[in-house]
Amino acid sequence: MPGQSVGVVESQRAHFDQPLHLRSGSVLPAYELVYETYGTLNAARSNAILVCHALSGHHHVAGHYADQPDNIGWWDNIVGPGRPLDTDRFFIVGVNNLGGCHGSTGPSSLNPATGKPWGAAFPMVAVIDWVHAQARLADRLGIESWAAIMGGSLGGMQALRWSITYPERVRNAIVIAAAPRLSAQNIAFNDVARQAILTDPDFHGGNYYEYGTRPVRGLRLARMLGHITYLSDDQMGEKFGRELRNSAFSFGFGVEFEVESYLRHQGDKFAGHFDANTYLLMTKALDYFDPAREDNGNLTATMARSKANFLIVSFSTDWRFSPARSKEMVAALLAAGRDVSYAEIGLNFGHDSFLMDDAHYHGVIDAYLRNIKP
Repeated sequence: MPGQSVGVVESQRAHFDQPLHLRSGSVLPAYELVYETYGTLNAARSNAILVCHALSGHHHVAGHYADQPDNIGWWDNIVGPGRPLDTDRFFIVGVNNLGGCHGSTGPSSLNPATGKPWGAAFPMVAVIDWVHAQARLADRLGIESWAAIMGGSLGGMQALRWSITYPERVRNAIVIAAAPRLSAQNIAFNDVARQAILTDPDFHGGNYYEYGTRPVRGLRLARMLGHITYLSDDQMGEKFGRELRNSAFSFGFGVEFEVESYLRHQGDKFAGHFDANTYLLMTKALDYFDPAREDNGNLTATMARSKANFLIVSFSTDWRFSPARSKEMVAALLAAGRDVSYAEIGLNFGHDSFLMDDAHYHGVIDAYLRNIKP
């Protein structure tokens, strides 16, 4: 692996007393954001890069904790000295979004008004709400302008939203495996996943914390469904085919095929640590994301408000956020007179390709970032 890991890291916590007015009309009176930083902020405070996470991501982007050497950041392969997000040049910031379940204020946090977990009372959050909260964190860190904001999937949507909402604060936006809005099919997948959680008897209307239980079955099914959509058909065929765990059919409904075993393992692992209410909030934020709605669907007019340069990256086998969706953004940016680079990478990992350690993919990111003057 080229470059080095950032090694041992620590999480930090920022408390905000200023109320946050949300797109839904609700107001969050106070909140906390958990974040991590890697590298050193330069004297001009001009070398900062914000990494935005996807649906199941969090602030732990790179490195590992001193007491948890196996807990490696979800994008560790791209962050560190000599890596594309070179910590010898850049100051990298990762944040756990509001509504999350990894330390930032969310449904499992205590509601100061009741002394109980927020649960179903936690307000609906949208991508623009995360961006406003991240902007306040940037203010706290003394960062007036980001050298770049980047992310994959829902993280890429945040980078896009940043460039529209705070055009003076974003010099470069790197949008990977994302879309300007979800298709009807994607909304449908998200709804089926939510229904698996909402109909779980242990959900208790979102207030399962008070019952000492969790809707594990629903969350497990939601993750299994989602995981199918993150992978490509070719990859699943190559990895599992129709291989049986045993040599013959059992003529029952237990786990027989290797792909079934894999999906159930992924579902169980995810359900063991993720919060169901957070999953509901994150998928709804995905559904609602559509910045061009502000301009009657005219994405070019929307992107004309941005002042950033762009790198848009898609993957050939990503059918959930296909290259065609990335090209919509490219066309709108070009029509709006923005400087945009585009790369379609031939990787076989479907939507999850943005997480992979691939020399060509990382080379594209590295080449773009090397042209940025911190």
